Amino acid sequence: MTTPQLEITIAGIRMKNPVMVASGTFGYGPEYADIVDLNQLGALIVKGISLEPWGGNRTPRLVEVPGGLVNAIGLQNPGVQGFVEKYLPFLRHYDVPVIVNIWGKTADDYAEVAARLDGVPGIAGLEINISCPNIKAGGSAFGTNLEATARVVSAVRRRTRLPIIPKLAPNVSDIAAFARCCVDNGADALSLINSYPAMVIDIESRRPVLANVTGGLSGPAIHPIAVKLVYDVARAVDVPLIAVGGVTQARDALEFIIAGATAVAVGTANFTEPLTALQVVEGIRHHLEAHGLASIGSLVRTVRL
Repeated sequence: MTTPQLEITIAGIRMKNPVMVASGTFGYGPEYADIVDLNQLGALIVKGISLEPWGGNRTPRLVEVPGGLVNAIGLQNPGVQGFVEKYLPFLRHYDVPVIVNIWGKTADDYAEVAARLDGVPGIAGLEINISCPNIKAGGSAFGTNLEATARVVSAVRRRTRLPIIPKLAPNVSDIAAFARCCVDNGADALSLINSYPAMVIDIESRRPVLANVTGGLSGPAIHPIAVKLVYDVARAVDVPLIAVGGVTQARDALEFIIAGATAVAVGTANFTEPLTALQVVEGIRHHLEAHGLASIGSLVRTVRL
């Protein structure tokens, strides 16, 4: 039997397979390079980058809960120049597309980060983080308001030739409307979903466990929510979708792909089993072989109703 084809293309970005690592869960590459063969990933989405270095939120900023994690890291990062100087030279040694997650406190911030990364060798695309629930300015303040979403996406589009991939928030009344808004304003693909706003309280002290009070829930607990939202968006727009949310095994990834995603990103699972993404790739290959399917593309948007 011929080996199934796992190669995909998203917004002109060619990938060996449909399995990426999600922003905020894999650092900038060096943190995992001694454990994971980066060349075997579909793509690497690096931790969020802002215009200037940012220290993130106070600690504690991470708590484990049944079914996942609640985090309020707050997008700590070295700034765009720090990323280009410190991490990109390392990443250029690998044959893996690098997608940079970008964020800002204003639409102009987003646009300026995009402009500074435009044309920089080694960057394949930009994931626009308009949905992080863990910062007080920017993030979900943009991704839960249609006018703000349009403003950020269009501002970024004007300042870069790179493919742009807005990351959608789950906590909106009509995610399809936000998907259409992004596409109408120049998005080449979409990423969904970001973590879900959540809170954990210490019952002895009666205080929030996180210094930020609230954070974002990620991991297996949000997977069924993410599958439903991917399905909704796939029916609303005709651009490639990157599905994120609780992928721990090939079965989870295949659900997303059948629902409408072209690719998936492994997130929280990287903390407990760094090889999850590569295991998912193998699991997808085995599934295609077992069902006599020639390519991963033959499963995309094939949910039967």
